[in-house]
Amino acid sequence: MKYLKKIALVIGLFVVHACGGSETTAPKAEEHAHEEENSVELTPEQFKTAGIQLGTVEMKKLSGTIKVNGMLDVPPQNLVSISTPFGGYLKSTEMLQGMKVRKGQKIAVLEHPDFIQLQQDYLDYKSQLDYLKLEYERQEELAADNVNAKKTVQKARSDYESMRARVNGQRARLEMMHISIPQLEKGKIRSTIELYSPINGYITAVNTNIGMFAGPTDVLFRIADTEHLHAELTVFEKDVPKLKIGQKVRFTLANESTERTATVYLIGREISSERTVNIHCHLDKEDGQLLPGMYLKALVESGGNDVTALPSGAIVEFQGDQYIFVAEAAHGTEKNRHFEMLKVETGVSELGYTEVRLQNSDWKSLEVVTSGAYDLLSQMKNTESAGHAH
Repeated sequence: MKYLKKIALVIGLFVVHACGGSETTAPKAEEHAHEEENSVELTPEQFKTAGIQLGTVEMKKLSGTIKVNGMLDVPPQNLVSISTPFGGYLKSTEMLQGMKVRKGQKIAVLEHPDFIQLQQDYLDYKSQLDYLKLEYERQEELAADNVNAKKTVQKARSDYESMRARVNGQRARLEMMHISIPQLEKGKIRSTIELYSPINGYITAVNTNIGMFAGPTDVLFRIADTEHLHAELTVFEKDVPKLKIGQKVRFTLANESTERTATVYLIGREISSERTVNIHCHLDKEDGQLLPGMYLKALVESGGNDVTALPSGAIVEFQGDQYIFVAEAAHGTEKNRHFEMLKVETGVSELGYTEVRLQNSDWKSLEVVTSGAYDLLSQMKNTESAGHAH
């Protein structure tokens, strides 16, 4: 009987010890499992295929802004319409839309019989002017000797001045046609004239073809200098009092996520029939890839506090909560990339950015997945499913 009691006591102590041990080790195992459920590891191949892009948390003004629409445009002095001062037939041109041209470059050649007549008239007038000048000087000498009447001198002077005005006018016409006067006075008469680009830029319109007659009112080409584009914004009347010269503008183009910045330069002084005002903004950074006429959506910063924000694509929703993925040191092989999913609170979203509130005080050092976050979420859940199945 005593022997049986000893055996029962030993078994009881063993059971108590086993139960106590399970109570101390279970939370650690559960905590480790929770950490694994909120992380994912990618091989270099998986990282490359997923197209993961990393960024940092930024300070943005996402409140106190005015949402507006607009378009890119060029100043009037940077947009030129090319026409001919004298009607003619287009003989040759190599211009196509999109071609880059430099100031002074020949862009077209026109011809017409009238061009020849204009040059002949100039030479005729010039010859008559030389004769009338000599005649006027002769009459002045005779008048000095009281040989002729004063009326004769006045008539010679009038004829000379009239012909000189005619010659000067004809010279101005020929200079508009880019005809060299010195070469013409040597007897070199041309049947063609050239058109030249007055600015550096790109051909934006070609409205002619070989053999087509072009008159002074016809626009043959349009050239735009796109190196100094500006943003023309349309602001509703109620928001005009919030605007000031020098305010910052953040904008994105259609079908583009890249954020660009500009500065308010001029505020219109006339309200349109749609109760809007035009705002002229200078781009903070020129971009040769931008074109006039591109539509944009913009935010004019009219006040508000800076908030911590991330590109909206960095935030994923899972089971009703918002999360971001943060890159951490690799587990296992050093070449693998390890990411941890962190829960965040979100605020206002504007122009592709969303306010995030983080518990981590050292948020500046976080390396956050800004593109490909949903791919990581999918990879993590697939890994968990495989682990549970195993």
